[in-house]
Amino acid sequence: MNIVNIKDTSGKLFYIGGVVRDEILGRESFDIDITYEGNAIEYCAKFGEVIRVNPDFGTIRVNVGGREVDFASTRAEVYDRKGHLPRITQIGCSLKEDVLRRDFTINALAKSVTTGEITDYTGGLDDLKNKTLRVLHDESFIDDPTRIIRGLKFAVRFGFKPDEHTKKLQDDYLSHINYDMCYKRVKKELIETFNLNSQTAFEMFINQGIYKLVTEKEVKLPDINIEDLIKKYPVKNIWLVYAGILRDLSRIELTRQEKKILDDFSALENSRMNNDFEIYKAFENCETETILLYAILKDATKARRYLDDLRKIKIQITGEDLLQLGIKPSPEYKKLFDAVLCAKLQNPKMTKDDEINLLKNHQRINK
Repeated sequence: MNIVNIKDTSGKLFYIGGVVRDEILGRESFDIDITYEGNAIEYCAKFGEVIRVNPDFGTIRVNVGGREVDFASTRAEVYDRKGHLPRITQIGCSLKEDVLRRDFTINALAKSVTTGEITDYTGGLDDLKNKTLRVLHDESFIDDPTRIIRGLKFAVRFGFKPDEHTKKLQDDYLSHINYDMCYKRVKKELIETFNLNSQTAFEMFINQGIYKLVTEKEVKLPDINIEDLIKKYPVKNIWLVYAGILRDLSRIELTRQEKKILDDFSALENSRMNNDFEIYKAFENCETETILLYAILKDATKARRYLDDLRKIKIQITGEDLLQLGIKPSPEYKKLFDAVLCAKLQNPKMTKDDEINLLKNHQRINK
């Protein structure tokens, strides 16, 4: 565990959640969650310079020995509106009440900062040993459906499986989905899960019907291995290649760039691509994510042709070269550039001099 050097003898400070789980599993954990059994804002300010305070959630960020550390108060909460953010009913409740609001038993473990002793109210230690995912109560997925996607993420990361009852609760919920949910949270979980770039995760996402949290439209598993495709053609928005296969992300708020990636794919669906020139012109202004979606959902051969070969080809002439040839700026420029590009796609070894000679011949013919 990436220990924070805190001198405290209260016995009320605990590492909690993923950081404890990861330590037991022998995995590196980048996020360290520390909870104080009580009001963390009042108690933890003494550990160093206070950077930020959020009274509504009972959290405080403190500079401890040159390191920014987040402390959270134990809290109790209720879901007044199922599928949305909960309402906090108490700041400073007991540690047991705090862990019982969490998603899975493996994330409900607490380790004393003072003594190192682990507190396990829910059987999380046994579930870690048995590689089992188990929710803490029967309303878990109803309260927060994104826990289903989170469970998928943990299943893939750790090789765990839900216990029989948890799987039944998941299936029951997916058969009666309440689409009035917080889709910002859905998007966050999709990003974290699909950014693992796991074909296994995506197959489970489709085959178990988890995709129904996003769209009511029927989705079939594509034949192509998406994980391998992304490994060969890396992209920034890995998650969007997977999620874009659903075709319907209308419930999810997308950034302008994310929306453009999907819109560009829609525009490509009926594009003519009968030769290298048409393939090049169709893809040249598209992000790689868009081209991968085309590969998965339309035609992998054409997409790979562009990504493997055509996109490397660039003409060297510029508008300045055309001016020097006595060609005045006009819409004709685009036709000339396309003519050179078409020739270079057939002969990628063309030099700039070859391109200029091609233009001279073009001008001679058209005089």
